[in-house]
Amino acid sequence: MEITLNHTIVQSHNNVESAQFYADIFDFEFVKEWGSFAVVKVNSTLSLDFTTNTKEFPSNHYAFKVSDQQFDEIFGRVKSNNIAFGSDPSSVDDGEINHNYGGRGVYFKDPNGHVLEIITADYIID
Repeated sequence: MEITLNHTIVQSHNNVESAQFYADIFDFEFVKEWGSFAVVKVNSTLSLDFTTNTKEFPSNHYAFKVSDQQFDEIFGRVKSNNIAFGSDPSSVDDGEINHNYGGRGVYFKDPNGHVLEIITADYIID
């Protein structure tokens, strides 16, 4: 059996609002509130489980590989929601996309300050 990542916990200031943001921007399925978690289904094997944290927490980076069509759809929602975006994780607001490795990529932040990335081509690692 192939090992897959089943779920990961995402710290947030408001679990339901954060889960809804991901559902709206990425077109993920908002599953339900489950205890202290708000759950969105990313694909058949992975969910993001948002939990509310009233304290400060570090910003994390979440990268999603998408098709060209999905890139256009997600990026369109980013722009229509006036979310700042950029071409690099250190330049999330330069208003550019990148074309690394023959694909397209863009970075933006969620309402909690986590850096999100969508890419259409895998990084080439030697």
